[in-house]
Amino acid sequence: MDPISQGTVGAAFAQSAANKNNIIKISIVGFLSGLAPDLDVLIRSSTDPVLFLEYHRQFTHSLFFIPFGALIVATLSFPIFRKSLSFKTTYLASLLGYATHGLLDACTSYGTVLFWPFSNERITWNNISIVDPLLTIPALILLGAAVKTNRQRFSFLAVGWIVSYLALGFVQYERALSSGLKLAQSRGHIAERITLKPSFGNLILWKSIYQHGDSFYVDAIRAGRALTWCPGESIKIFDYQYHLPNLEEDSQQMRDIERFRWFSQDYLGFDGDKNLVTDVRYSMVPNQIAPMWGLVIDERRSKNEHAAWWASRNVDNESFTFFKEMLLVGKCSAK
Repeated sequence: MDPISQGTVGAAFAQSAANKNNIIKISIVGFLSGLAPDLDVLIRSSTDPVLFLEYHRQFTHSLFFIPFGALIVATLSFPIFRKSLSFKTTYLASLLGYATHGLLDACTSYGTVLFWPFSNERITWNNISIVDPLLTIPALILLGAAVKTNRQRFSFLAVGWIVSYLALGFVQYERALSSGLKLAQSRGHIAERITLKPSFGNLILWKSIYQHGDSFYVDAIRAGRALTWCPGESIKIFDYQYHLPNLEEDSQQMRDIERFRWFSQDYLGFDGDKNLVTDVRYSMVPNQIAPMWGLVIDERRSKNEHAAWWASRNVDNESFTFFKEMLLVGKCSAK
């Protein structure tokens, strides 16, 4: 999730341990604790473009690291608030705030290594977008009301809103999933595997990606009062022999692709125009394949050279208008 959402959720849960005399300070500790796990973004390399993918949402986001991460935040925060907060209270607020981060991230489609060091599986519950103002803004308002009035009831309302909205995301996911499976069946396809993710900032319009044979099929599912869809595009699943037959075996670029495969949960495609191994899960328009990031492969590079990282989040006016029409007007064909 975005930093504002992470800090807000951390502060809201930390406030549950506050009283009217320390609610502001507890909120600050909780907000900082909600942000702290994302300091792993500092683990990166100028020569290895995949390193940051491997370590972002890794050990700092693990459920087993929560007590230690909270201890670090509490130790750094306590000297600032020691006149009004005991270390025990500071640690409890840090623990509650820190504990929300990995779980909230796991609700998105990016993938979070919740069970490190026992498992490197990236957990994705796919019930909320990475940025969703409808989750964050009401919670932030209630958080502010709790601070302004020194009334903890607003903190509990904020927690209630967060939990309810995330629960709604699971309901919407199941609705979209049922529609996505029916869409595959209508084409005579067997969805060998399928994943869905909400599009940017909402729980109504979903991106569906399923595998049939050697291709991924990408569609938009609108889960409003009725379930509707916008059929999209398909792409051949990335294959070394087909897409990169001349790539040297056991080269650094091949190892980078395999590391990228782990990150993308094996949803790899290939853009021949850019010589780009792509993450099919992400695009600005949910029924399109146009990639947001990937690895540029150059078969002329030496065996020990890394692939190059490529990213683009640009969206033209036509695509943005199309996205709004799918979301707001519902121009998808009826189910």
